[in-house]
Amino acid sequence: MAIEKRRLGNSDLMLTPIGVGAWAMGGTGWAFSWGSQDDADSVAAIRKAVDLGVNWIDTAAVYGLGHSEEVVGEAVKGLANRPYIFTKCARAWNDNREILKCLKKDSVRRECENSLRRLQVDTIDLYQMHWPEPDEDVEEGWTEMERLRQEGKVRWIGVSNFSVAQMKRAQAIAPVTSLQPPYSLVTPDVEKEILPHALATGTGVIVYSPMKAGLLSGAMTRERALGLPEDDWRRRNPAFQDPHLTRNLGLAGKLREMAARHGRTTGEAAIAWTLSNRAVTGAIVGLRNAAQVDGVIGALEFRLSADEVAEIARFQAAA
Repeated sequence: MAIEKRRLGNSDLMLTPIGVGAWAMGGTGWAFSWGSQDDADSVAAIRKAVDLGVNWIDTAAVYGLGHSEEVVGEAVKGLANRPYIFTKCARAWNDNREILKCLKKDSVRRECENSLRRLQVDTIDLYQMHWPEPDEDVEEGWTEMERLRQEGKVRWIGVSNFSVAQMKRAQAIAPVTSLQPPYSLVTPDVEKEILPHALATGTGVIVYSPMKAGLLSGAMTRERALGLPEDDWRRRNPAFQDPHLTRNLGLAGKLREMAARHGRTTGEAAIAWTLSNRAVTGAIVGLRNAAQVDGVIGALEFRLSADEVAEIARFQAAA
């Protein structure tokens, strides 16, 4: 059976419902690390997902301060069916490995050139503004991204973590192909204004953290959440601390129960919940090894019924 594909906004990119997220593949030694990571495991995860039909990868220059892009570049080298590669700008770093927020045109261009080199590609399929910071430089950064598109260094340009007002400001300069917001059963806030705006304007949406950084994967326990390594950024995230942790694990339990009815994993149900929103084009699924692919690949085709989405909403409201 052919895998469903969805067009991303105004682009010619036809995406599978899930893509590989390469954040954790950046490894350790930077502010938002997921802890140590074996590059061979990362490459194996990417290649297995692609072999099973996934046709896009999302990374960013800042993940591992360039390392994630290098790993992605190695993983896709020589593949007969090379997936689309998406990356991001607006986060640079200095010699002390301190992350800098910058949207000045020279920085955006330099970041793009460095990403092309690390990824070992001539063109980036989707180039995204990672964060709208500093806010006063959004127009300058977006204007330069449009120049990069016109020059052919990137094919399409999108935004990430933008408000509706910020998307409108960017749109006044050049078309916004896509938006990348956080979206999961734990973090549904973008349903209020941001997703309706994207749907109304035809902006593609690729959501990140559909399993809320592993909380809704089915593999997270209270003990594991409270015992994460010191260099794992999730230790600082309130979602992994009480009172939120108890509620979130309860939501994971509800997803586990629903997934079991279909012979699916908890993670696949969590991803399917995000894909049930009409505004969502695809979901970014973080992977760290080939074995994890087996627990999420079913989301290429598994869908929740309207009744099941309503059932989750009732549980969520009561939680």
